[in-house]
Amino acid sequence: MSALEPVAYAHGKTALTGRLARPTGTARAALVLFPTIANFNAPAERRARMLADAGYLVLVADFYGVDEGDWQALEADLRADTGHYRARLAAAVAALRTRPEAQGLPMGAIGYCMGGQAALEAARDGQDLAVVVSFHGLLETGKAAERGTIKARLLVCHGDADPLVPRTHVIAFWEEMDAAGANWHFQSYSGVRHGFTDPGSDARGIPAIAYDASADRQSWAAMLALFDEVFS
Repeated sequence: MSALEPVAYAHGKTALTGRLARPTGTARAALVLFPTIANFNAPAERRARMLADAGYLVLVADFYGVDEGDWQALEADLRADTGHYRARLAAAVAALRTRPEAQGLPMGAIGYCMGGQAALEAARDGQDLAVVVSFHGLLETGKAAERGTIKARLLVCHGDADPLVPRTHVIAFWEEMDAAGANWHFQSYSGVRHGFTDPGSDARGIPAIAYDASADRQSWAAMLALFDEVFS
């Protein structure tokens, strides 16, 4: 199996490297995939390939410009300033939008964990995306969406037993989206914890995260169904 194609781009003085997955035929749409806090890794590559197999051109975004490090420190530094963070995400969207293969294609974004929150931040930032999907993503933001800003249709797939996203965050997110006039869908899976789409979650021995095969299948199917509706 060949490696995904590296794509060099930048945010200010920070050099970044995305990874591109191509469909075998004509792409239905172009998608930015925002990975977990651990940046590009095997789970992110697996999802990019799954999306390419489904007919989508996919760029896995680079959060930090490094392949390894103290992920929590890097994440905290990146997200400390909401404007800076959103500009880093916008750089990934622009990197895909300017690819020759993406010309004329509608665009969307998906993300996992931190990447789910990143995809929602791109939507809050008013990025020109047709659809945004968050899988077990954080819902808090440093700057609530302004009314009329969100262009994308939103799908949030959430584990109801996720200790990182309590119900108070869920309700606050719903209220924010209503105030912003967003077109949003929210699926919540009872008893399901953080990281439910990653079969490797259980091996990490972290009580907050666990794989859930049913929620994984249902959330993926919900995303593909929404894509069929938006990108038809």
